[in-house]
Amino acid sequence: MTADLYLSGKVSREEAFRMTSFCSTSGPMFIIGAVGVGMLASPRAGYIILLSHILGALLNGFLYRKIKAEELSRDSFKVDKSNSDIGSLVLDSALSIISVGAIIAIFFVVITSLSPILSLLPKPIASVLAGLIEITRGCKDISLAFSSNLAICAASFVISFGGLSTMLQSLTMLSKIKMPVWLFAVQKLTHAILALIISGFLVVIF
Repeated sequence: MTADLYLSGKVSREEAFRMTSFCSTSGPMFIIGAVGVGMLASPRAGYIILLSHILGALLNGFLYRKIKAEELSRDSFKVDKSNSDIGSLVLDSALSIISVGAIIAIFFVVITSLSPILSLLPKPIASVLAGLIEITRGCKDISLAFSSNLAICAASFVISFGGLSTMLQSLTMLSKIKMPVWLFAVQKLTHAILALIISGFLVVIF
């Protein structure tokens, strides 16, 4: 949506870069249902991770509110009407789904291939590293490697960072705005750190 808003001239490149700092988030069904209830066996854990994730995203957006980018003039943006018909939209959506599906499949193979190497490391370290590659596998490993409160904090960090798999999926879409890879990676890292800090406070309070 951010890329489409940029291409249609509704937001500038600078505004698009600001949006990516807080709009790249995980869904509540995954956080509460899959991670909280399914992996950590605790609805409390799911709600804490979700709240940390959302608050971290908002603070991250505030952190990057003055970010600068080139080509800020909206006058240079024009809507390409030739690509605005229903057929083109359906085709673009289908190609996006195929690209994302391919990335998911590739990283499933990658994380499976790396499992023997990760198994040589201490379980807490291996689980976080797995999460930095692919969040679903990482969260599952984290639930087995950490105590309850530490698992919540570790999962908050991993989910907010997104993992290389999710980041690559996002960058596939954001290539339309020529999103610098390093900038998006830094935005995701700061979001992860903020969520980790917030979750640390929340597990103490709740």
